[in-house]
Amino acid sequence: MSIRIIVKEPDEVLHKRAKEVTKVTPNVQKLLDDMADTMYDAEGVGLAAPQVGILKRLIVIDCGDETGLIKMINPEIIASEGEQFGPEGCLSIPGINGDVRRFETVTVKGLDREGKELIITGSGLLSRAFQHEIDHLDGVLFTDIAEKVYEIAADQTGPRRN
Repeated sequence: MSIRIIVKEPDEVLHKRAKEVTKVTPNVQKLLDDMADTMYDAEGVGLAAPQVGILKRLIVIDCGDETGLIKMINPEIIASEGEQFGPEGCLSIPGINGDVRRFETVTVKGLDREGKELIITGSGLLSRAFQHEIDHLDGVLFTDIAEKVYEIAADQTGPRRN
């Protein structure tokens, strides 16, 4: 497994829609593993494939809770409810946070790294991370939808970095 370079804004790959993965191959599995290593190395909560320069619909998330590490292929939100509002940051936009309105709870369907169907319902931070990472797959950054965007001090990591 390898640490990949995280693409930074304004790289155009961050603004493009990622392509659906049609076949789970060893290369896709390695990319998911590398993305997880990269996310942990950067002390993030989530990472989408476009953030490492690859336009595939792959995400990894670990909120540090009982759910553990999630590696998902072709994730899509199939149900949502409630609302939360709060700060977000992004590994691809260092030094910037924004206040973003998200669903409180989402149910996400996709495939695991073996190609088996995976359905996860999450609330709070997990819900926010799912929505943030799926937005990346559609070329949407949190700064595109934030109600307020602000700089954070260099010594702050921010409350959430996806």
